[in-house]
Amino acid sequence: MAITANDPNRKSWLHVPENSDFPIQNIPFGVFITKEDVVTIGTRIGDFAIDMGALQQLGYFEGIDLTDDMFMQDTLNDFIGDGKKTWRQVRNRLADIFDETNATLRDNKAHRDVAIFNIDDVEMQLPVHIGDYTDFYSSKEHATNVGKMFRDPENALLPNWLHIPVGYHGRSSTIVPSGIPVHRPMGQTLPNGETQPVFGPSRLVDFELETAFITTDANIMGENIPVTEAEDYIFGMVLLNDWSARDIQKWEYIPLGPFLAKNFASSISPWIVTLDALEPFRTASPKQEPKPLPYLQQPGDHAFDINLEVSIAPEDSEETLVCKSNFKYMYWTMSQQLAHHTINGCRINSGDMMGSGTISGSTEDSFGSMLELTWGGKNPLKMKDGSERKFINDGDTVIMRGFCQNHNVRIGFGEVASKLLPPITTK
Repeated sequence: MAITANDPNRKSWLHVPENSDFPIQNIPFGVFITKEDVVTIGTRIGDFAIDMGALQQLGYFEGIDLTDDMFMQDTLNDFIGDGKKTWRQVRNRLADIFDETNATLRDNKAHRDVAIFNIDDVEMQLPVHIGDYTDFYSSKEHATNVGKMFRDPENALLPNWLHIPVGYHGRSSTIVPSGIPVHRPMGQTLPNGETQPVFGPSRLVDFELETAFITTDANIMGENIPVTEAEDYIFGMVLLNDWSARDIQKWEYIPLGPFLAKNFASSISPWIVTLDALEPFRTASPKQEPKPLPYLQQPGDHAFDINLEVSIAPEDSEETLVCKSNFKYMYWTMSQQLAHHTINGCRINSGDMMGSGTISGSTEDSFGSMLELTWGGKNPLKMKDGSERKFINDGDTVIMRGFCQNHNVRIGFGEVASKLLPPITTK
């Protein structure tokens, strides 16, 4: 089935500001609460949130095989579970409904009034019920930088890193949408020069610039997903700030890896941008040497040219841009991550989330964490208000943005913005 929604010449009868992340060629999916406190599945064009539940009730998806309440739910899981054919049909239909040449909804004020809202008048929610969350570690530059700081600078990458997409299972219970504040975590740390740990708030809270992909029901237990088919089971992508507590991490990560340093909070952007929308921005991945084992080998381009950036906004102050990176730098692709994840028969379900791992480039301004940008706190960053940052301070808001752009169209993710608050005092 053709992806007619991607026609770069298509215009919408809804106003789309210049350089908007959400032209009619995007059509992301999310969940929001309306002014009338109705929870609905929706999409976005320009600065308008569109109630797909209302559109379904009004008959705008007639001819597409959907359950009667498909878009009147509080998560996208059932829709995602319907598979790629349905996603494409719905997205193509939405593009047709809002095409400037289609007067059906455009000229029906009563229908517009119940289906279209200003984006400022809705409250975005977590778009899916995330049953399982896996975080990978797939940027060679990031893994090398961390290896130099935490281990042996001469052998920064562990022997397995160039052979498998390294990952770990995180906690889905603390994944929140953009706008939800995060509290500084408490935990054990081992101060420099000491032999016994101490308990208290983390002093080295960090962001990690990541993306994440959302899966559909992909396999049964015991069955693997071939790397050549993996993209068929990826619904779309979000921005991910995988918050980290570096001092807790340094004390706990050996022998079993990240635990409390990572599971206290992960923030995601609320709109899921489909792989179909990202199709025009495919690009080549970094060369993989040595060549992966056959089950991880894939011909063609499976990376995406997604510009990424992070800013820090101190409380009551202007934000400062601290890094610019790109998803195309990732050594291991989403297809390889999903194929490896299931090679042992691990089951993947609708709504599962897979984090990319911190996305760092080769230049110092493209490093995707404060750990790297300040090199462990040795080189503080100066904010526009004159203050300095080694890591994230209480009151700081971390803002991540991402977009693709060519000479025809810009497709973006909006942002994920989260404020760091002081720790909650334990009883």
